[in-house]
Amino acid sequence: MNEHSENEHSETKNSETNRPLTTHAAWGSGEPHLLISRGGEDRFVFDLTADQVSLGSAEGNAVILEGTDAVHATIVHDDDDEYVLTMHGPGEMNASSHPDHEGARSEVLRTGARFTLGEWTLVFGRAEYADHGRPFGGRQGGELSDQPPQPARPDYAAQRAGLETERGQEVKDG
Repeated sequence: MNEHSENEHSETKNSETNRPLTTHAAWGSGEPHLLISRGGEDRFVFDLTADQVSLGSAEGNAVILEGTDAVHATIVHDDDDEYVLTMHGPGEMNASSHPDHEGARSEVLRTGARFTLGEWTLVFGRAEYADHGRPFGGRQGGELSDQPPQPARPDYAAQRAGLETERGQEVKDG
C-alpha cells in the first residue's frame, strides 16, 4: 500500500443527497496548484495554500497578472474540500456556466481544468488521490469495482478548523 491508501477510498453517489463521488484524502491534500503561462515566455506555478485567492491586475491580489481586470477571478477552497473558480471578468472556462446576478460564472476545478484571464492561460492541478472528481481514489482505488469497507467521508469542516473527529465505517458498492 502506498502512503495515501488509507485516504484514497470514496463514497458512491448518494441518490438522497445527490453528492458526487469523492476521495477521502485529507483536507487540502494533493498539492493543489495553478500552472500559469502567457505566450511561450511567461510561465510559473502558484501553489493554492490559502482558502481564498484573488487573481487580477490590482495590487493586493494573491496572483497579479498584467493585462487582466483588477480582480478578474477568485478561487475559494470550500467546506467540501473543493476549489471553486469564479470568473468576474471575461475568459474561457471548462464548464459552460450561467452568470449569476452580478455576471460572475463559477465552476468546481478538477485536475486539468483550463481557464483564461486575458492573455494568460491557467491550468488547475491536484494529485489524483486527492481530486474529488476522481471516484474511488483514482485508478489506484479500483474504479468500477466493488469497494471494501472504508472510512466515512472526512469531516472537512473540522479539519479546516484544525479539529480531528472520529468517524465510523461505511460500505459502498462501486
